[in-house]
Amino acid sequence: MKQPLIALALAGLMTAVPLAMADEQERVDHFEAKPSETLVEAVANFTEYNEKLAAILESEELNDEDMGNIHQLSYTIEEALAKIHTELEAVAATLEEVHIGSETGDYEGVKSNGEAYLKTAWTVVR
Repeated sequence: MKQPLIALALAGLMTAVPLAMADEQERVDHFEAKPSETLVEAVANFTEYNEKLAAILESEELNDEDMGNIHQLSYTIEEALAKIHTELEAVAATLEEVHIGSETGDYEGVKSNGEAYLKTAWTVVR
């Protein structure tokens, strides 16, 4: 049950990435984000920093220190989400190749693209 929810949450959050990225040009960065250079790093950072955010938000009331911590966490979450978004756009294109290949009888293309698709898909949902 947890994995489909994670995938659904990631899909829903993908719509927020373009907005966050657009605002990025207008903001001054105050903290350095933990790098998310690969999809594996991005998913790990996304999970870890969302858990930290959830722990802070469990408080009955937020204080100034909480707000500062949330602000700092948000940089890593945003960077991870941007990487996930980029990777999911690419994997969507790969899945489309699988779809088209299945319609046209491209056995080799379906096999290679299907394997590439699953490699990325499993990274996100496992």
